Amino acid sequence: MSDIDKKRLRGEMLARRSTLTAGQTREAGEDVAALIRSLPEWRQAREVLVYWPMRGEVDVRPLVEELWQRGCRVLLPRCRPDAYGEMDLACAACEDELSPGPFTLMEPDAARCPAIKSCSPDLALIPGVCFDRRGYRLGYGGGYYDRLLDSGTMGRPLLIGIGHAFQLVDELPVQPWDMPVDVVCTEEELWRP
Repeated sequence: MSDIDKKRLRGEMLARRSTLTAGQTREAGEDVAALIRSLPEWRQAREVLVYWPMRGEVDVRPLVEELWQRGCRVLLPRCRPDAYGEMDLACAACEDELSPGPFTLMEPDAARCPAIKSCSPDLALIPGVCFDRRGYRLGYGGGYYDRLLDSGTMGRPLLIGIGHAFQLVDELPVQPWDMPVDVVCTEEELWRP
């Protein structure tokens, strides 16, 4: 698959995802949450990297709320305003500590949640535009998560790719810097490549 094919696939997946209603993404999130909760790693987790959903991504906010209620350390990415394609991690203790950042993405407020230099999350919930059955991920094209996962800031958590069932395909093209996830979770299945 060429870069043009990746761009086409990204466009098709994003267009399809944009047709989902808030109810559909919430329902998919409930099904995904049930599958994630079945993982022993989830039940034992004390520190977890999560994402705040945007534009039709599977709604994982119930899982984030559950982590806060359990007293877990919840890490969220924050885009660096001065470095395109790069993110910092920050710890947020509640939704009130989030504010809109670039791309209308809710992220930890910089004034209240300083960036952390290193962490050791047990799990990382990773959004994507598309995943394949080998665990590789197609993102939005900015390389944000590729750089974050390769930065060495967070050890080696169990990486869980989160997407809708139609976002799981047989095979994606792979670049040398691509890092596969360990598990792909959709509303229909929990797939371990």
